[in-house]
Amino acid sequence: MKIKAAVVPEVGADFEVRDDVELHAVGPTDLQIHMVASGICHSDEAIRKGDASLGYPVVLGHEGAGIVEKVGSQVTNFKPGDHVILSFYSDGMCDNCLKGIPTQCRSYAKYNLSGTRADGEDHFQIDGKHVSDMFNQSSFTTTTVVDQRNAVKVDESVDLRKAGPLGCGYVTGSGTVFNTLQPKPGDTIAVFGTGAVGLAAMMAGKISGCIKVIAVDIVPERLKLAQELGATHAINSKEENAVEKIRELTNGYGVDWTVDTTGIPAVIKDSVAALAQGGTCAAIAVTPHLVELSTWNDLCVDDKKVVGVNMGDSIPQVDIPRLIEFNKLGWFDYEKTEKFYDFEDINQANADSVSGKTIKPVLIIDKDYQPEF
Repeated sequence: MKIKAAVVPEVGADFEVRDDVELHAVGPTDLQIHMVASGICHSDEAIRKGDASLGYPVVLGHEGAGIVEKVGSQVTNFKPGDHVILSFYSDGMCDNCLKGIPTQCRSYAKYNLSGTRADGEDHFQIDGKHVSDMFNQSSFTTTTVVDQRNAVKVDESVDLRKAGPLGCGYVTGSGTVFNTLQPKPGDTIAVFGTGAVGLAAMMAGKISGCIKVIAVDIVPERLKLAQELGATHAINSKEENAVEKIRELTNGYGVDWTVDTTGIPAVIKDSVAALAQGGTCAAIAVTPHLVELSTWNDLCVDDKKVVGVNMGDSIPQVDIPRLIEFNKLGWFDYEKTEKFYDFEDINQANADSVSGKTIKPVLIIDKDYQPEF
């Protein structure tokens, strides 16, 4: 079937919304999804401009939410009409998946970042020619086909216009804290960069019981929002030395945990320098930059650690429903980071994301959808 999709024809090009994209048929374990909305993530921009590549042309998007239209012959846990949030794909069969770490699936790159479906076939074509996909999903579409393992069923009371980013940005930031760092009540944490991922990490630090949750950014409006969402302190690193201020707030010791979402070498070095003895920095930005750290001076003397985290070490089918419950309690107000855009305005939405004007742009693909409250 032919669908409408936002296609990046070549590296660095703008999105082109086209209605002649051919979609793969529904396979035995697949779901056909009518897309309601999709968040725009900085990973989409990294691939669009060529910092990473899936091959071009490409249909991006990996924070989708929609409604199941069709199911494959072997699907038992979903039915037409189910509301779903889409996330990454893992096979569920390798040793790491069986250990409960699907973000470390042995074939993660093949399934999510090869530009083809998990079975190696084209997800999309134009005039019979290959078009790359993303995350076995590609949510910048009116309709897509995904494996059932890409999908997380949610209650129909969940507003699908707002929920798509739970599948990547929000689960990455929060999962980095909940699943990887695992702070204890009374610990301290600083988050460098208060975009959607950083704010999610910050809210997770608050939920985890950290007594100091420090937001670091250079945009006053973002720091104000961070405090509304639970930051105990906000530091504008353009106006004051973030490391010195963090030490001042922690009796000269530094914090137990830091999260860097910027990928900027100087900021990453600050996120390590701001750690107390024995502290850990989680570096989670998609960036081409290299960072130089001294093994002796930056890490060994104070027993500091730097860890990379993929997708918050999350299990989407477990972690996304948990975030929804936190949201219902008023503890995880992710909607405050979002701004809606029409699907056709995807280039403006992406530009506003890149400039920082909008923290989390969300494309409304089905303008007739109404949530059931």
